[in-house]
Amino acid sequence: MAYLPGLALQEELLEQRRRGDLDVLLLLEHTPVITLGRSTRAGTLLVPEHELADKGIELIQAARGGDITYHGPGQIVGYPIVDLEPFGRDLHCFLRRLEEVLIRTLEAFGLQGQRREGKTGVWVNDAKIASIGIGVRHWISWHGFSLNVSDEMQGFSHIVPCGLHGIALTSMQEQLGYRPCQQSVEEALIQTFARVFDSRYTGEYENTAQKKA
Repeated sequence: MAYLPGLALQEELLEQRRRGDLDVLLLLEHTPVITLGRSTRAGTLLVPEHELADKGIELIQAARGGDITYHGPGQIVGYPIVDLEPFGRDLHCFLRRLEEVLIRTLEAFGLQGQRREGKTGVWVNDAKIASIGIGVRHWISWHGFSLNVSDEMQGFSHIVPCGLHGIALTSMQEQLGYRPCQQSVEEALIQTFARVFDSRYTGEYENTAQKKA
């Protein structure tokens, strides 16, 4: 799914959550896009915008925390639409829980994910494998995290990932020596998310857009 339709779906789910619906974990795979978070600094985009368009990569200003990042095929992007009231409106706690979800998901595939002091995200063997950048509206979260599953990460070469110069990036495929099944990774994310957030997984929902079609 392209980034902007995914953003519109988040907005719709956020409004539904505000009206009392259940929390939702939205898992997507985006067409190539570079997003600029609220903390993006000058110089972190390494190519002119018109060159991105020639390569089929969108450039979008996002209403999330964090710096510049890339999303594309081979990457799972998770958007938790979660009411933060039961978590004491504690954004720090929420971010640490998201990191824990990613660490435990990687552990299910035999990989040891790690935190880095003062930085948000998850690393494996000194290379970053997952990034996090959230937004909050009416104390409901949106935006979220990305997990590099396969090695289709050429888009990262056009940016300074997360604004961190000299950072090494990796994927589950690179670390495992084979490409894991995307659906298996998604299922692990879902089950781990339910455990970390003390939630009961009630099953998949039909895409709102499909209902209206």
